[in-house]
Amino acid sequence: MSTHTYSYRGLDRRPKSLWGRLVARDSDVWRLDWIMLFAGLALSAIGTVLVYAATRNRTDINDGDPYSFATRHVISILVGLLLMAATVWVGHRRLRGAVPVLYGVSVLLALVVLTPLGATINGQRAWIQLPGGFSIQPAEFIKITLILGMAMLLAAKVDAGDREYPDHRTVLHALGMAALPIAVIMLMPDLGSVMVLVVIVLGVLLASGASNRWIIGLGLAGAGGAVLVWALGLLDEYQINRFAAFANPALDPSGVGYNTNQARIAIGSGGLTGKGLFEGTQTTGQFVPEQHTDFVFTVAGEELGFVGGGLIILLLGVVIWRACRIARESAELYSTVVAAGITAWFAFQAFENIGMTLGIMPVAGLPLPFVSYGGTSMFAVWIALGLLQSIRVQRPISA
Repeated sequence: MSTHTYSYRGLDRRPKSLWGRLVARDSDVWRLDWIMLFAGLALSAIGTVLVYAATRNRTDINDGDPYSFATRHVISILVGLLLMAATVWVGHRRLRGAVPVLYGVSVLLALVVLTPLGATINGQRAWIQLPGGFSIQPAEFIKITLILGMAMLLAAKVDAGDREYPDHRTVLHALGMAALPIAVIMLMPDLGSVMVLVVIVLGVLLASGASNRWIIGLGLAGAGGAVLVWALGLLDEYQINRFAAFANPALDPSGVGYNTNQARIAIGSGGLTGKGLFEGTQTTGQFVPEQHTDFVFTVAGEELGFVGGGLIILLLGVVIWRACRIARESAELYSTVVAAGITAWFAFQAFENIGMTLGIMPVAGLPLPFVSYGGTSMFAVWIALGLLQSIRVQRPISA
């Protein structure tokens, strides 16, 4: 908190009460990006309504309680808000020293997924099953630790004043840090998370000022790697089917193309203002699979129409815009790279999720940030928002 002192009858002292420290004019609370925070809260509130709409009639999964998933979604949001507050309180600079430990723990958890403790859901062995029916997805935490880890390496010499830009050796070390978790997640296989991590790596390198040769080289290497993975048959059959359905939407509409066809029918039937909340026939009839998680945007498209879907896109745009602004106004490279990595993550994942429901992107099993049901993903995006808020709070007053 601030070290500003207050003079009262000749004595300098800080407000003693918590409330006094919060409402003080120089309190960190007033330096938060409230526009970004309210946009995130609005998205989560809309997500709660959409999750309820998608699961209230799903007696096969809600154990007869129509509020079951919505209640758990709200709990995840509240926990996420606490994690955001804790992240702001600790601060991104303090976390910088703990990055090696956080990175190691996240990679270790990802490795645990490959053991008998890992759980397979929708063809992906990407979860760790916990007692009480809870599960965690380590790939979500890797997104955060990879951003922090690469930022720490790339910014070390620059922030110390030794170099203007990261040198080639530093970039190689950062890429080596990224290679390990990406390889582990590929073994699950979780292609959607790998796509996000690759975009994060590119975003981080661009923000760090690394040579453009690295960006071009990584692009060519990625294209070659994709061809090699396909040629060697390293993708599971369900992943190949998803790409086939994306390339040819008319392919097997009752089989591999079922998800995307039903998603587009749901969104297209909503028109301008939608059929009305809880009145969507595609949603009520449970025609769209995983509608409370990966395909939650179809609920908005059908029941709230173009207006509702546009509102979600607008709010996501606000979060991304504010994140970009925080990255631009950061006084140190470490903060800039962290904010840029989070921006790349949010922007690509939102585009991929909404794009796959519209048929312009392949189905990759990625949740819509702040909206989709899922505890681990909700925790991760709110922690990321906490990092952005910390960067804004701790920037110089003149920035």
